[in-house]
Amino acid sequence: MTSPFSIPEGHYVDIAPVAGAAQRVHYHDQGSGEVVIFLHGAGGGASGYSNFKGNYPAFAAAGFRTIVPDLLGYGLSSKPDIPQYDLDFFVAGVKGLVDALGLKKVTLLGNSLGGAVALGYALAHPEDVSRLILMAPGGVEDLDTYLAMPGVANMFKVYQSGKTGAEAMRAVMNMQLFDSSLLTDDIINERAPIAATQTQAARSILKVRNMTTELHALRCPVFGFWGVNDQFNPVGGAMKVVDNCPQARMILVNQCGHWVQVEHRDMFNRACIDFLQKG
Repeated sequence: MTSPFSIPEGHYVDIAPVAGAAQRVHYHDQGSGEVVIFLHGAGGGASGYSNFKGNYPAFAAAGFRTIVPDLLGYGLSSKPDIPQYDLDFFVAGVKGLVDALGLKKVTLLGNSLGGAVALGYALAHPEDVSRLILMAPGGVEDLDTYLAMPGVANMFKVYQSGKTGAEAMRAVMNMQLFDSSLLTDDIINERAPIAATQTQAARSILKVRNMTTELHALRCPVFGFWGVNDQFNPVGGAMKVVDNCPQARMILVNQCGHWVQVEHRDMFNRACIDFLQKG
């Protein structure tokens, strides 16, 4: 299927009302077997496909059903024009997808905001979740800590500068990667047109609580990654995960920024598939 943007169009499902209105979630669905749901991060023009196009086909080939949604407010999913997006809003959108597709015991794989959503979902709906895979997840620091990070500060500076389109996208995302040469024109061209369709809420501060003191309640295994050169989420969050989750291990990756699944794709795919197959 084609879309008016530079990302391929997948499937749509209408979900239970969120934020007081009916919503529609766009998602890609490939493979068969145990379900892995890929949850992307925030930022202008973000989508599931743009974040995980180098990953989910490998998981599907290894025998998993991969579902790659656009979170509400992003990609080709509904974009409610409400004052603020918060963690409950995103969790409700994923819950709506899980219920609409009749999914059971899924693995949630999330990067940044998607990692926070995975944690929030597993705490709210533990019966749905068999495992978590996290990449520099949000939700383990107070808001002021995130706002002080160089990448986040730069992102809001660009948003306020008046820059638009590909210029703005590249200015924001240059700090996403340790090796900025990996920031290809394809990535920029996928994201910039979608960014123009997003609401002010998606470009504003997202209300995500610090869940560190809640992590002891998780009963599923947790596996994760953190780039030691991350300029968006402080790498010290990795210790908060392993110190507070009952079953957790994290891989620290050098020469890696905020997108381990892009910068170290093959290692990431191999390690995740091994975790899924062997624990």
